[in-house]
Formats: sequence, structure tokens, C-alpha cells
Amino acid sequence: MVKLSKSKTFQAYLTNCHRKYSCVHCRAHLANHDELISKSFQGSQGRAYLFNAVVNVGCGPAEERLLLTGLHAVADIYCENCNTTLGWKYEHAFESSQKYKEGKYIIEVAHMIKDNGWEE
Repeated sequence: MVKLSKSKTFQAYLTNCHRKYSCVHCRAHLANHDELISKSFQGSQGRAYLFNAVVNVGCGPAEERLLLTGLHAVADIYCENCNTTLGWKYEHAFESSQKYKEGKYIIEVAHMIKDNGWEE
């Protein structure tokens, strides 16, 4: 699914997916549409999507934050190509009903664009 490429400005290139999300600022690939869990999330700057897996992102240090759904340990994620903060990774959920988020990623809609194969 992920092909490493040195000729691109980013490291991971999603070659085998029909629909993908990319960084709106530099067009680095971020996620395959098949990794999308939910479009019903809220980021710090507006609507956000929850993904199982992402590519071309770096992760900052984890910190505890009180979010709309309770206390979580999260780490900001950023585009490895242009260093734009995109959202965060859920490292730990303190409430049992929120455990499904652990290891998942939030990307704010304002920082991504749909690439290839979208029929809208």
C-alpha cells in the first residue's frame, strides 16, 4: 500500500489507493480513504476526521488535554514535508468509553484536501 520514494518531496507515497487525503499546504499524502473512521470529530480549529493510520506525519510529545469527550493524552502531529500542525494522535484515553481512540489520528479538515478518484 505504501511505496517509499526518494524522488518525491515526501517519504511515503500512497500508490495503490483510489481515494486519498493530502496536505492542503504542500500536497504530501496523508491518508488512504479506507483508513477513515469518522468525520464527526472536532479539532482545535474546526471539523476534523479520525483515521486509523496516516503517513508523512511526525509526532510531538504527548500531553494531557481536556477535550470535549474528556481527559486524553494526545500528541500533536505535523506534516513532515511542510511542518504544518495537522491535528493530533490519541496516545491514551482516561475514560473507558473513549479507549477506541487510542493509537488513532485526528486531522483537521482545514489542513487536508481530497486527491484522486473523488466523484463529487
